[in-house]
This record gives sequence, structure tokens and C-alpha cells, in this order.
Amino acid sequence: MGILSIQSHVVYGYAGNSAAVFPMQRLGREVWAVNTVEFSNHTGYGAWTGKVLGAELVRDLINGLEQRGVLKNCEAVLSGYLGDASVGDVIADAVKRIKALSPKALYCCDPVMGDAGRGFYVKPDIPALFKNELVPLADIITPNQFELEALTGIEINGIDSARKAINILHEKGPGIVLVTSFLSDDIQGQIGMLASDKNGIYSITTPRLPIGPVIAGSGDITASVFLSRYLETNDIKKALEKSTASVYGILEASWNSYSKMPSLEAPLEEPPLELRIIQAQHELDSPSHLFEAKKVAGINGNYS
Repeated sequence: MGILSIQSHVVYGYAGNSAAVFPMQRLGREVWAVNTVEFSNHTGYGAWTGKVLGAELVRDLINGLEQRGVLKNCEAVLSGYLGDASVGDVIADAVKRIKALSPKALYCCDPVMGDAGRGFYVKPDIPALFKNELVPLADIITPNQFELEALTGIEINGIDSARKAINILHEKGPGIVLVTSFLSDDIQGQIGMLASDKNGIYSITTPRLPIGPVIAGSGDITASVFLSRYLETNDIKKALEKSTASVYGILEASWNSYSKMPSLEAPLEEPPLELRIIQAQHELDSPSHLFEAKKVAGINGNYS
């Protein structure tokens, strides 16, 4: 069984498939990577080389997999940064073809559009593509808080507004919603994640490392590890706890490595912080920390 991972790729550093493929492989999954863009480095550096690969190539590669007869062995499709809206149409077609061949296959959609502080960093037609085409097809969706707001039109200012937004996404189709970043006055000094499967919402928090609001690839690795752990456990609570422990361990190791750099005294000259996935790969299967997910009480004290 394999996971078809369709997202961006960078030669140097970690983003898209560069951040997602190895963690899934380390956790024992077979991964078929299809790249939507090929860049020298992620765009947070301010300059890069490379190009968007386009829908025609993505479609051709998936057709090649179908010709080999392997799509029936696909257990999940994972999509991330698209580069161009036409790639989304190819992904939608691929998901439908794979589900026809392998009805139990899951589609995990990471609706990469932007983040807090940066706003949208995709082409203007991509948010509508996610909202109208890909989200309704998805079994699992993994937005960050900014993307959750963009998909639902709800400003997230606490757990009640987050619940309303999550329920809107459930109504659109996805059975599982993972919010990969959750900030609230109730968890000052910490950062949270929320996972819902329509039967309840689980919340988990970790210390907030001083790495800024986002680090390239952090959402990509979170989606990939959560998907892998869910395929393993079929339990959102366990998948949330295991993926949180692994991602926090890698982020902590990345920050510790970065903070020891001699030139840190001149932060304006520093390159963006890169994930240390290889150096901290033990965190994927044997994390240093454990975090407990708790079911979130509803407005009247009910769990929902």
C-alpha cells in the first residue's frame, strides 16, 4: 500500500514533499511523490529559482502510475501546495479515480494558502478551488488557523468560534478536521492543535518555541505525520498525540540547533530557520516528549 503525495518540492531545505515524504517513510509508509513545483529553496528566503511544473506533468505522472496498475494499492492521497489551480483539477480527478479502484483510500487535503502575519501567498483563484472542489472531496483536511478562517469566513478568537468553523468544514464533506495551529487567550505561552471527527473535538497544546509564527515546512510535516499515524491507529486522539509529540520534538531540535549559531547576534542577516528533520529523525518514532489530548467541552459543558 502507498501514499500518493502531491505537493511542492525544494532542493535545499524543507517544504512540501521535502518535508513530508521522509517522515512518512520513517514511519513505515510507502510514498509516491509527485511534485507540483521545483524550487531551489522555499520562498521565505525572498529569492529562489525554479518553476511551477504544471498540471500536464502531474497528470502524466499519475497516468503512468495507473498504467503500472499500482493505483489500486493506494491507501491515501495527500495534497499540499499546488502552485497553479489547474493542478487542483488533476488532484480531484486522481482522487476520484483512486477511490474507484480502492474505495477505502483516504484523501488528506492540506489547503496551503497562507498564514497569520503573511496573509495569502498563493494565486488568487486557489482559495476558491480549495473551498469549492477539494475540501468537499477530502476525508481529512488540515488547515492552519488562518486557512480555517479563509475557508469558513469565521474569525477564530477562541474554542467556540473554532468549533463553529470546524463544523462548517464537516458539513462540506471532510470527516476529520485537524487545525494545525490554534492560538487563543486561554493558552497564552502555548500553541495548540485541534482535531475533530464529528463525534468530538480534541485539543492539545505544547510550549510555544521562539521561532516566530511559522516555520516553512511545519504544516507539511504535521499533515504527513498525522495522516501516517491515523492510517496506523484509526483513532484521531492517538494520531493527534503521536504527531504532536514528533513535530514538537523536531521543532525543538531545530530551534536548539539554530540558537547555537554564532551569528545569531545579527538576526537581520540570518536566513530563515530550517527544520532539522534528518538530525532529529528519532523524534518521528521515539519522541522525547509526550502530550495528552483532551476532549473539548461544549458551551453548556457537554462534549461535542
